[in-house]
Amino acid sequence: MQQQQQPQKKLVVSKKLMKVGPWGGPGGNPWDDGGHTGIRSITLTYDRFIDSIAVEYDRNGLAVPGDRHGGAGGNQTTQIKLSFPEEYLTTVSGHYGTVATANTPAAIRSLAFRTNRREYGPFGTVAEGGTPFAFPVDGGAIVGFWGRSSGWQLDAVGLHVAPLRPETMYEKAHKLGVMAYRSVRQRIGTQ
Repeated sequence: MQQQQQPQKKLVVSKKLMKVGPWGGPGGNPWDDGGHTGIRSITLTYDRFIDSIAVEYDRNGLAVPGDRHGGAGGNQTTQIKLSFPEEYLTTVSGHYGTVATANTPAAIRSLAFRTNRREYGPFGTVAEGGTPFAFPVDGGAIVGFWGRSSGWQLDAVGLHVAPLRPETMYEKAHKLGVMAYRSVRQRIGTQ
């Protein structure tokens, strides 16, 4: 007799956030995208440094575009689209350091990302003699970014992390109710 598998409970982000980091150099102006309910995509521009980062977040089922942080340079652009909500960010790693030919303070040289499904990167230059960093989240997800950036590059990066917990019946019912309401409003329009 075959045993029936129990349906796997969907995990959702807890509202309890923790801010960690930053990693990188001391320069640049502070920025903070805050914590969200998830990450939908990450766009990086890079060359010798990570020139900029822009993240599209999720806030309770709605896409929330974050600002671009860093400079306008970079010869390469990569957009990482996560299969949200099934795929979530669990690790950010990279290197920071200076470029020997440039008289600049330390900045983020490379970034790599791991989700509960796969790995992305590294993007940028893995610096010889640079300082590596990694922050893996066990039993949680990375739900926001913060750091410092100048007009040229991403100087430092930090993370907002949250534990994962099973979705409650109330949250499932609420989500279905909101989706039904939006569907009806779309069909009949605003009157």
